[in-house]
Amino acid sequence: MSPQCIGYIIGIIALTVLSAFFSASETAYNSLNKIKLKNKANEGSKGAKKALLLVDNYDKLITTILIGNNIVNIAAATIATLLFTEIIKSADLAATVSTIVVTVITLIFGEITPKSIAKEFSESFATKVATILQILCLIFTPFTYIFSLWQKLMIKIFKPSSNSGMSEAELITMVDEATTEGGIDEDEGELIRSAIEFNELTVKDIFTPRVDVIAVDVEAKKDELRDLFLENGFSRLPVFEEDIDNVIGILHEKDFYKNYFKKEFDIRKYMTQTIWVTLNSNLSSVLKMLQKSKAHMAVVLDEYGGTAGIVTLEDILEELVGEIWDEHDEVVEDITQISENEYQITGGCNIEDMFDKLEQKYDSDDLEVTTVSGWIVDHFGYIPSSGEQFDFNNLTIKVLDADPKKIEKIYVKVLNKQEEEEENTFIDKFFMKDNDEKEEDVKKSEKIFHKDDKPVDNIEKPNIKSEKDSENENKISFDDIEISNFDK
Repeated sequence: MSPQCIGYIIGIIALTVLSAFFSASETAYNSLNKIKLKNKANEGSKGAKKALLLVDNYDKLITTILIGNNIVNIAAATIATLLFTEIIKSADLAATVSTIVVTVITLIFGEITPKSIAKEFSESFATKVATILQILCLIFTPFTYIFSLWQKLMIKIFKPSSNSGMSEAELITMVDEATTEGGIDEDEGELIRSAIEFNELTVKDIFTPRVDVIAVDVEAKKDELRDLFLENGFSRLPVFEEDIDNVIGILHEKDFYKNYFKKEFDIRKYMTQTIWVTLNSNLSSVLKMLQKSKAHMAVVLDEYGGTAGIVTLEDILEELVGEIWDEHDEVVEDITQISENEYQITGGCNIEDMFDKLEQKYDSDDLEVTTVSGWIVDHFGYIPSSGEQFDFNNLTIKVLDADPKKIEKIYVKVLNKQEEEEENTFIDKFFMKDNDEKEEDVKKSEKIFHKDDKPVDNIEKPNIKSEKDSENENKISFDDIEISNFDK
């Protein structure tokens, strides 16, 4: 083989390496996680800082990569044609063989292989090649400027929709993926989801209804008040005048016992001011109201001005951190699992919690009730007796305990889940991969590739654009909330 042919071969190899570099860079910057990159930059990684600058100038970056990739691929094809023309005397045959060989080499070594590797290690690869790409961007500046003018022209012609920012649904999906992939544990994921969805909750979702409220008459005697505090274990009691629709204050247990031995005992002197909210009040605004008033309880009004129930600070915080029990509480579980597919559920359980637990599809906007009892009564059209049952989707529901006013307890059996009829074509099934095996392969590869990388423990929370200006006024600060001595 002549020295000229050897030179051609070396040139093709070098150009294929460059093609692999550009292809891998394109995939890495297309699939990298910007949040992880920001955390690396905050930890002091210079490569991550440079990579972030390139991401912020993505149009210039992608133009540079595409220009470079096309140049090296065209050059490789040209040199390959010269090589095979030297080897094969027939010009037509040489051109055909050259096209086939270059196509195969480019696809395997210049496209598929580097892009597959770069996708799995996008952040690490992006940080390692950031400096080289910055230099190339500087070299290709005249070309990128011309293409940027063309891009502006295309934008004016097609007028793409403006980016509205990340939505809450997208952020929740990110949290779910991070939980599934092991980036955060289940408890952390649940706390983040609760915080994201908090502003969507209203008092109606969590309040204690009127029938379950323990209140005291303003004319009650000291001994009667003492018995109520001892029997129920509450630290605060609503005080009403004439009837419970006229709540005039809240009596704290400490204030009661502090003045218990006084000869003249008047509840009016020791009770605190009532905080009024409505069923549709946003929880974040109620929380701010309770913080500002240094109160732990608010009275909930119905649409007619009567008392619908009460809501406490503990009720609100439980929506964020889950149930809060103290050493004197009687733990009551709304949903008790009897066996693998059998449950016992209280009538006061939130209907959405039941559906979520039993993996039932529902539209929260279509639910006109909030409790299991209300849902079952709505289904029957009357208050069913103990022993009555019905089927719903793949559930068999039986009333275990009911009184003339409401349902206390039900039994639910989950039947064998019917396989959902998914219209998966042969092509769809072809692309379904075994994620467990793939993740195991990635973990093994990361041990080799990420030798010098530090783990990213902190995830920066993206900024979510609010749709309503009023929601900005309800931003929550938990610094000044006293978490001890919650109402039960």
